[in-house]
Parts: sequence; structure tokens; C-alpha cells
Amino acid sequence: MSAVTGTGIRSPEFWHDPRFPQIESRRSCRQNSCYRPHTHDRFAVGLIDEGASEFVGRSASPMRLEPRDVILIPAGHVHSCNPVSGDWVYQMMLFDPEWLRVRAWAHDAAFDGAIQVHRDSDAYRLFGAVNAALFEGPRDLDRLERSLRRAFAGLGTASVRREDPVGAPALAARLRPVLDVLAERPEDPRLDDLATDVGMSRYQLIRAVKRATGLTPIAWRNNARVMRARAMLRGGEPIASVAHTLGFADQSHFHRVFRAHVATTPGAYMR
Repeated sequence: MSAVTGTGIRSPEFWHDPRFPQIESRRSCRQNSCYRPHTHDRFAVGLIDEGASEFVGRSASPMRLEPRDVILIPAGHVHSCNPVSGDWVYQMMLFDPEWLRVRAWAHDAAFDGAIQVHRDSDAYRLFGAVNAALFEGPRDLDRLERSLRRAFAGLGTASVRREDPVGAPALAARLRPVLDVLAERPEDPRLDDLATDVGMSRYQLIRAVKRATGLTPIAWRNNARVMRARAMLRGGEPIASVAHTLGFADQSHFHRVFRAHVATTPGAYMR
């Protein structure tokens, strides 16, 4: 369980280990809504321990999650999840999608297109055991893989299965140069210039990026930078260096953006 702070609020805990770069995890307790819509570059498995929360995917239709629910979120799906009221305790494991497919769960490709909720006590127990083993300090990857295979093998039919709205792959392909610049260029790009590059007006570009990714250009840029920041911090790069490399105005700016997406500070994430 998360550590209790001097204010009585349980702080989030993070697990990541350079010996196991395929996996990271967290255990959290939040009292206030704070997550902005975001994506992960990894396959996410979430477990609700206490309290109710509201999950919102790309369709913008809210879905209530209850204690002992297990939610599977494929990489790249825009979503946010925040407590309905009061304490909300949850766990979230993130897996490299290719490693997961090859070593732990040879799932059908259809699973990559759906966010699933399983209301099954056995699934909650088995995935909870996997996460507990991570925080206890795993000794070898083989044992982790066996535990994970057992958990996925125990999944039944999802109680709630939400297909994402049909995407816009052709539009996303056309916008790829714009998305790459937004994600990778440290300096803030001018939207007018990016729009001209793909034959659109500024406002056409904003609407097109929203349609293709589920996020506005600035939100998509910040989300991409936070995903890169997490990888750099897991690799041990100093916070100031990460903020500078990714083009944040200063560490304060980096902290604000990081906290809005991860619900904790970069320093707490590194520990």
C-alpha cells in the first residue's frame, strides 16, 4: 500500500528496475481529479483497490469503475481516469507491448483495438499478485513471466468492452511529419508553419490533429514529451537535464506538465 504522508494522504509509489525495462508499475491514492487526457506508449493493466472512479476514453462517454475491477488499456488509447469522490486507490502496471505479446500474452490483434473492463475477483487477485511481486523485488524475469501468463490466462469475457471510435489512419499518416515535429523538436513549433507544411490552415490543423490522435496539437506534444521524460527518468537522467532536452521553459514548467499527466512530481517518479 502507498506510504502515508504527514497530511494523512497516501502518496503514490513507483516501481521500475533497469534489469526489467519491459515493465513499470505504480500504486496510488488520489483524492482530487487531476489527470488530463493522455496516452501510454505501453500496454496498461489497472486494478481498482478502493473507491469509485470515472474512466473516459476517446468517445468521451464516461464509464464508472468499481473496486476490484481490472481494466486493460492498449498502448496509444487516449483516456483519463479520476476519482468520483474521496479516496481512490489503484494499481497500474505498464508493459512493453511487443514483449507482452511474445513472452506473456499472445493475444489476438483485436485486443489492441479495445479497452476492456473485467469484473472478476480471480483476475483482480492474479494481477494483484503480479504487482505485489514487483514491489517485493523480483529476482528473475522468468518467474514474472509465468505469473503474468497465469493472470492473463485467467481472464474471461470482459464484463464491459468498449471499442474505440473508428480512427483516421489516412489522416494520421498525412499528419505524421507534423506529429513528429511536435513530439521531437525541443523548440516550440509554430502551428501556422506546421499547417502550411501539410496544406492546411491553422484551425484545420488543430481539428485534424484532434481527430487523428484524440488530442489537440499542444496536448499531443505535451503527452509525447512526458512519455519520453518517463523513459529518461527511468534511465537515471537528472531532472534538469530531462527538462532542458525536451524543451521545457524551466523545471517549474516541466513539473507542471509532468504532474498533470502522471499525478506526481518527476522526483517522486524517479524514487
